[in-house]
Amino acid sequence: MKYVGLVLLGILLIIILLLLIAIVRTLLMPKKTSNYKPDADEKEALRLAQKLSKMVQCDTTSHAGETEIEKYLGFHKVLEELFPLVHKELQKTEIDGNLLYYWKGKSSEKPILLMSHQDVVPAEGEWIHAPFSGDIADGKVWGRGTADTKCTVMAFLEAVEELLAEGFVPPTDVYLASSCTEEWAGDGAPKLVKELQKRGIRLFLLCDEGGAIITEPVGGIPGNFAMVGVFEKGKADVKFTAKSNGGHASAPSKGTPIARLCAFVNEVEKHSPFQKKMLPEVSAMFTSLAPYASFGLKLVLGNMWLFKPLLKAVLPKISAQAGAMLQTTIAFTMQSGSDAYNVIPQEATLGANMRFIPHQGEKESLEIIRNLASKYGLETEIIHSNDYTKPVDIHGEGYRLMEQVIAQTFPGLPSSPYVMTGATDAQFYSPVCDNCIRFAPVVYGPEQMKGMHGLNECMEYNCLPGAVQFYKNLICAEK
Repeated sequence: MKYVGLVLLGILLIIILLLLIAIVRTLLMPKKTSNYKPDADEKEALRLAQKLSKMVQCDTTSHAGETEIEKYLGFHKVLEELFPLVHKELQKTEIDGNLLYYWKGKSSEKPILLMSHQDVVPAEGEWIHAPFSGDIADGKVWGRGTADTKCTVMAFLEAVEELLAEGFVPPTDVYLASSCTEEWAGDGAPKLVKELQKRGIRLFLLCDEGGAIITEPVGGIPGNFAMVGVFEKGKADVKFTAKSNGGHASAPSKGTPIARLCAFVNEVEKHSPFQKKMLPEVSAMFTSLAPYASFGLKLVLGNMWLFKPLLKAVLPKISAQAGAMLQTTIAFTMQSGSDAYNVIPQEATLGANMRFIPHQGEKESLEIIRNLASKYGLETEIIHSNDYTKPVDIHGEGYRLMEQVIAQTFPGLPSSPYVMTGATDAQFYSPVCDNCIRFAPVVYGPEQMKGMHGLNECMEYNCLPGAVQFYKNLICAEK
């Protein structure tokens, strides 16, 4: 017993020592504050807001599996009016409504591509401003697509328009791309990638939507931060089916289809079958954000060597967004059963959306969920599936260039790597580019985050001049 007591005392002393080291490290860590706010000339910001407004007034709602080329050709005419030099000087290729522009530079080494999509999700419900009004009011442009993502389409086209007016020739070839099927992961971007492959183009870097200048990216860390997306999780739509002989609800047997589906959901929700792991990109994100946090949060985030196991356990309970960066996730989204209250269904189905993490990718995650479903007598059908994208090297040349351009354009704005838990068109470009970076150079505060795919989407127009300048700086940067 004496020996056990000494061992426990030794362990306790080691824990105290480690905590003291972490506290000292935290006290020595400089306290930083993100004070960046857009500070644009009102006249210039309003001029750009008017361009964005005209783009938003074009209803470019896309629907899964539907081809509505005429709608996008009408939008292209608006782009021609707003950006005449782009359409006069650049080589334009239109493929089923999807756009690809080529701007010849002084060199064809290390070409870059700027991209964002034309299509928007349906606008339902009652809006403060009509969803396709493009109203300019209260310092914002209102309407579907203002934030997701006509703001960035406008910004990079405007950047090229202004550089052309100055007679500028880029140091390397520049491509601009915009699909009209992004919102349903359609074949628009793959068609553009195929065109690049046909031309033998290997891109040095592309910049798409995904990350952005996000207000309070993690609870307890105030201010604006440039969150630079370096990869996105894979995804799958999965259908689970439970079958039986059916019967009258007045004499139910055990293990009916819906009961088995519910038991399956309950187990997954209470005991996630997927492994949590702190990826290098996620660790780098927390480490870079740590100096901006309050002392308690800084203590944890700034000493990952000690608190990583604690973070893995606690994060999913604190933030669903942060928790999704640690593991494969599954969300149950659709369900069907009997058509009558008094009939036990012969077949009941359950739909789910999965998002795969690199340490437990598509094949392994699907196998785990299939085996768990079979435990409850469920059949598993994969409706659609694709794996995660290759992460950008956060120590590599492409990522460093992005950091430099952000610092040049937005003085005082901290930047950090960021894991995309959603999906973008950038996922399709991996065959032609190693540096597929997701960063929209606009400010997404709580109102913008809430409005994307929701009601009252809007964009504060004072951040638009900075977005244009960012693309100009990226084009002009020596690669």
